[in-house]
Amino acid sequence: MNKLLNSNLEINSELENARHARQNGNEGKARVCARRAAGMAIRRYFLKTSLIERKESALELIQIFEKEPGIPPEIIALANNLSLRVTQSFNLPEGVDLIVDAQRLCDYISNLIDHTSESRKNG
Repeated sequence: MNKLLNSNLEINSELENARHARQNGNEGKARVCARRAAGMAIRRYFLKTSLIERKESALELIQIFEKEPGIPPEIIALANNLSLRVTQSFNLPEGVDLIVDAQRLCDYISNLIDHTSESRKNG
C-alpha cells in the first residue's frame, strides 16, 4: 500500500473515530480526533509541498497552516475553529462543529495536493 493511500486511510479513520465518539456522547474525544485528522492532512500537505517532515503537534500544525500564504479565508476560518479552546464548561462557540470543519479542511488539502501533483506531472 503506498504512503499516500495509507495516509488517507488514517485520516478517514480519525474522522470516523470522531463521529463514533460523538455518537457515544464523548465530545472531548470527538474534538481530539477531529483535530488529529486535520493535523495528519496538514502534515501530508507540508511533506508534499516542502518535502520537509514537520514534527509539530496537530494543533501546532493547524496554527502554522492557517498562516500559509494563498490559503482562502474560508479555509483559514476552518483552521481557526480547529485551534479554538473550549470554555470552562468544555464548550465551543455555538455553530462550530470540529468534525465538519476537519472534514472540509481535509478535503481541501486533498484537492490541493492532487492539484499540486497534477501540475508537477504536466509542468
